[in-house]
Amino acid sequence: MQKIILASESVRRRELLTQIGMNFQTKAKRTQEDFDMSLGLEEALMQVAQTKAQVIAEDYPNDIVIGADTIVVIDDQILGKPKNPEHAKQMLQQLSNRTHQVYTGVAIIHPKGNELFYEKSEVTFYELDESLIDEYIKSKACNDKAGSYGIQDKGCLFVESIKGDYNNIVGLPIAQLYRKLKEITR
Repeated sequence: MQKIILASESVRRRELLTQIGMNFQTKAKRTQEDFDMSLGLEEALMQVAQTKAQVIAEDYPNDIVIGADTIVVIDDQILGKPKNPEHAKQMLQQLSNRTHQVYTGVAIIHPKGNELFYEKSEVTFYELDESLIDEYIKSKACNDKAGSYGIQDKGCLFVESIKGDYNNIVGLPIAQLYRKLKEITR
């Protein structure tokens, strides 16, 4: 029987798959997350997701492996994970009172081939006061999160509105992924 393997250490991605009752395993290896921007943003993002999945799929060629990568984009600039508290503060100030995009690239590698797709959502932030930003950074909730925030935690206080898939902003477009997996396992 084919196993479904999530090629990620993300607690949020595991929670999303668990939430829909999916039976899966988690395996992850560190990979380079270099964006080849000559491909264009969406293609480069899906390539990173494919790289994450491919290193696991090599050990599980008869199973289904899911890789994903989420980025925050504002003014055509990719905001990755913060390097330190000052970097986190800079990013949150940049997002304050503005709309940005959250993209998640997904790769599904299975014995019959590869499926690549991405989801894009828009998030508009309220104007953020310095004390709220400082409190959030002090809580360390910004660590290891693209754009320095998580919509599923206290970062929800920043959000005025969203357009698109909420779960994509959390880190995995679960509804679209579910449909792709149904097609693959038919």
